[in-house]
Amino acid sequence: MSETFSQLLLKWYALKGRDLPWRYKGGAHPDPYVVLVSELMLQQTTVKTVLSYFDKFIARFPNVESLASASIEEVYLYWQGLGYYTRARSLHQSAKMIVNDFHGCFPCRKEDVLKLKGLGPYTVASFLALAFNQPETVVDGNVIRIMARLYHMTKPTDEIISEIFHKAEKLTDKENSADYASAIMDLGATICTPKKPLCEQCPIAVYCLSKNSDDVDQIPIRKKIEKKHMEGYVYIIRNKNGDVFIRKRSEKGLLHGLYEFPWSEKNIFPDAEMTQKTVSHIFTHIHMNLKICYLKAEDFAVDGFFVEEKKLSNYAFSTLMKKVMKTIGLER
Repeated sequence: MSETFSQLLLKWYALKGRDLPWRYKGGAHPDPYVVLVSELMLQQTTVKTVLSYFDKFIARFPNVESLASASIEEVYLYWQGLGYYTRARSLHQSAKMIVNDFHGCFPCRKEDVLKLKGLGPYTVASFLALAFNQPETVVDGNVIRIMARLYHMTKPTDEIISEIFHKAEKLTDKENSADYASAIMDLGATICTPKKPLCEQCPIAVYCLSKNSDDVDQIPIRKKIEKKHMEGYVYIIRNKNGDVFIRKRSEKGLLHGLYEFPWSEKNIFPDAEMTQKTVSHIFTHIHMNLKICYLKAEDFAVDGFFVEEKKLSNYAFSTLMKKVMKTIGLER
């Protein structure tokens, strides 16, 4: 073959690669901060979703110093709706580390980048490739799918992940790591899609053992994880002035530090007025349904406080609670 795998891929990327606000074609991004923010936002979140938050976040926190000096509550406000708020906390903590421990200079050694919060092996590899053009192999869900189809690997991915990584590493263009990482992720996102891949438009189809095969949609083979179903109640509590009761979540976990309306799997307020309104939300592998209830009260033994309805927008709520607000008309 006259052109290598990476040459074909990079040529396609130069013409067809997506233009994204955190993307820089032609090598490493000149601002590692932009790469760090995008990498944390894109963890378990689609590009389409991140696009609606990224510019606003960068406008408020244009550099690592502005993010490090902000309060976590304000960071949550600009993150709300993206979900997985541990990422926001990790990004905020990493910004503080870069300012305090690295004197405002972004680390470029793998052992130093691994010290930052919320960055696992994949994110570190992606960050080093995109921000510093270092010869790192980036293996995300898109790359796993491409490698499995490229070599027609039909065993469950958890059994062959090391082989997939090895094959991906051999194909990685070490001189153009930044563009190559973006290119192969774009290929998976736009051409080698989970269902109905566009094999006739694929720039590396000549190398692919699965092109136009009957089982291409079934590759890679992944084990399905059953979702747990939870039912519960969420309480909209108002005092005589019409103010709404909220509380700050103190429990460790995904929603730690966010504000919410009181809710529970059990009916903790028997006097509350039940409604026919419900909200549903999926937390990774948990499918939650909450029945909305109304209650009037002035003071009770629950940590929290009353807030004027018009001031609710000053507090960061989880996506689940934003759904509650929208359902009952509290969201403006």
